[in-house]
Amino acid sequence: MKQKKRLRFQLNEKQLGYAMVIPSLILIIAVVLWPVAQSFYNSMFDYRLNDPARSQRMLSATIDLERYVDNYFYIDGQLETLAGGTDSNKTKDTIADIREGVDTHHSELIDDEDIKQKVEKIDELLASYTPVKNEDLKYAKLDNDFAAEYRQVLKSYQKDLTAIAESASDDETKQQFQQTADLLGATAGNILESNFVGLSNYKKYLQDARMWKSLWNTTFFTAVSVAFELVFGIGIALLINRAFKGRGLIRASVLIPWAIPTAVAAMMWGFLYDGQSGIVSHYLEQLHIIPSSSWLLSSADGGMFSIILADVWKTTPYMALLLLAGLQTIPQSLYEASSVDGSNKWQQFWTITLPLLKSSILVALLFRTLDAFRVFDLIYVLTGGGPANATESISVYAYKTLFAQQNFGEGSVLSVIVFMSVALISFIFVKLIGSDLFEGRAKGGD
Repeated sequence: MKQKKRLRFQLNEKQLGYAMVIPSLILIIAVVLWPVAQSFYNSMFDYRLNDPARSQRMLSATIDLERYVDNYFYIDGQLETLAGGTDSNKTKDTIADIREGVDTHHSELIDDEDIKQKVEKIDELLASYTPVKNEDLKYAKLDNDFAAEYRQVLKSYQKDLTAIAESASDDETKQQFQQTADLLGATAGNILESNFVGLSNYKKYLQDARMWKSLWNTTFFTAVSVAFELVFGIGIALLINRAFKGRGLIRASVLIPWAIPTAVAAMMWGFLYDGQSGIVSHYLEQLHIIPSSSWLLSSADGGMFSIILADVWKTTPYMALLLLAGLQTIPQSLYEASSVDGSNKWQQFWTITLPLLKSSILVALLFRTLDAFRVFDLIYVLTGGGPANATESISVYAYKTLFAQQNFGEGSVLSVIVFMSVALISFIFVKLIGSDLFEGRAKGGD
């Protein structure tokens, strides 16, 4: 009986544990996974805000009823005017066929009661010069075959009227026929085909040289800048960990670069790198470190050197701060004991400081690597990804595609690639390096 009660208590405790984890899982799904899922869904469409035919995610054919109703209102009147203004029986027959074809397809369109009600409502709004703001009212789904047929018919009518316009003898007649032809073409454009492309966008970018170049730029920038930051960070952490007069002031001063907003720091370094008035570029040229003062921002190698130097200056204090926290957990008695055994400072660093600082180094490397790989503001403000995309990171490329070009489909592909890269980096650190660290701790504890 006691055993059953104990079992029931253990089961309830386990359930309680899961219940406490559920809020964290919900937060992760809401904050991390849901936006990624949305980006992945967007990436499966040819989704562009600057193109009216692709400004919506459409799994099936769709019609923009606001534009269609507005265009259809003028089509019949213009065709009637054209028929009354020509003496050619052949031209009149062509116009009559066009009117009949348009009316037939329009009647078939509004056979759907839901679409008919939308058309009547939109017609009332347009008559009062009121824009249609309701997306559900503005757009309606169509049968794919009917949509393709109607588009094809309207385009063929456009070609017929364009041919008549080209053969017209006077400019006024030519202009009238061409205007009506353009109206029919615009009406065909109101019938939107499905822009679902599946994984085609991924196939495109896996073959895109610019994407691989930006990925390499990001990887190179991350590896080099984080390596320098680690070395300098350890040095600064060891320095400010020692007891000396004015240590508090030095610690506060060291953190100033990290406290400056990245965009502000990038603008500041841009002035310092300027080929005509920049102090840094001038002295680096005088010391023969760079070939010319304009080299920093006008060449591929100079641009990469510039952003790495600016990033190392700004983020090394952050690395030093994380490592300083690790240094302060190392017992001073270990150094005293090693001094008694005759160890010098260099030997103490390799046998005591570095091994016991391993966990702090791994945490600092993880945070900084993830942060550096997602670099955007520093590069965007300082070089804009130039010259000739030589310093363009994957995040900058994604921004340009997503927002500057308003191509949400392809921009979402790059966003997903950034997420997958960051997830891979996290996996490598946590799984391959972190597991070894935890095993070492477990053995030490035993």
